[in-house]
Amino acid sequence: MRVLVTGAGSALLGGVVAALAQRGDDVVCLQRRPVALPEVGSVSQVQGDIRDVNRVLAAAEGCDAIVHGAARVGVVGTWAEFHSVNVAGTYHVLHAAQRKGVQRLVYVSTPSVAHTGHSLVGVGAEAAVTGRKGAFYAESKAIAEGVVLEANGDDLAVVAIRPHLVWGPGDTQLVGRVVDRARAGRLVMVGDGSALVDTTYLDNAVSAHVAALDALRPGAPCAGKAYVVANGEPRTVHELVEGICRAAGVPFEPRHVPAAVARGLGSVVERVWPRLRKGEPPITRFVAEQLGTAHWFDPRPAREDLGWVPTVSLDEGFARLAAWFATNPER
Repeated sequence: MRVLVTGAGSALLGGVVAALAQRGDDVVCLQRRPVALPEVGSVSQVQGDIRDVNRVLAAAEGCDAIVHGAARVGVVGTWAEFHSVNVAGTYHVLHAAQRKGVQRLVYVSTPSVAHTGHSLVGVGAEAAVTGRKGAFYAESKAIAEGVVLEANGDDLAVVAIRPHLVWGPGDTQLVGRVVDRARAGRLVMVGDGSALVDTTYLDNAVSAHVAALDALRPGAPCAGKAYVVANGEPRTVHELVEGICRAAGVPFEPRHVPAAVARGLGSVVERVWPRLRKGEPPITRFVAEQLGTAHWFDPRPAREDLGWVPTVSLDEGFARLAAWFATNPER
């Protein structure tokens, strides 16, 4: 099978590329900058931006499937910037799939598309919510997920996978941010850190996307649906952040901010920060809600429809992360 993977520069999508190549698939990577490729299997790369429909069309030539993960992430940027990549770019990927006769499309989504500030406890992949102000990443991903799922049909089968809080060696989002802030003495805990959340160890997130690709075909139980994938081991925010700090060998000395105060500060920062253009803000209302509320999910839909179960436990994941930091102290 020839598979196009967009956004292969991330730890998650780079892992998907390696997994597909190792099992014998022919993999094409599309990303803006060259990335290190696995030394096994057949892997090539097309340098380009998903905002350029012609580059996407070229990359999709001859492909049987697409795993679309290229996205603008984080909380910094304008709505136009998030929309151009996450929404318009996804339209380009869909257009290329339809023009080039691609039969399967796995869309890398996020549970934040359905998070509106309240706790999510033992739920499945609830409907994506649009119309949120300030949360540009979640809003743009929600719109894009809806566009993808509406495209499901007899010629192109689609599925959306929402990996929840992916972490592991090489992760620059959750692990990188926690470690950087801990080293700088700027680690903040919303409330007392007792909110129960589920996360996904990197290897498990990779295997979930490969399982979705294999299960997907027109008329399959997963076609046209969204799935949340996670380890299925809810822990408190306090335990998770402390575990990351311990693995990295950095101080775990968080400053606790009451949830209501964090949300209020986040609202102010969201209004002021775009004018300052000083990099990532210290807090936003969306981040405060994410860190201060419970969110863990029902693992049965992914197990039943995708045939996927996580194989690396959180404790084993922390051990692997510690081993990685031991050999990469500068990270």
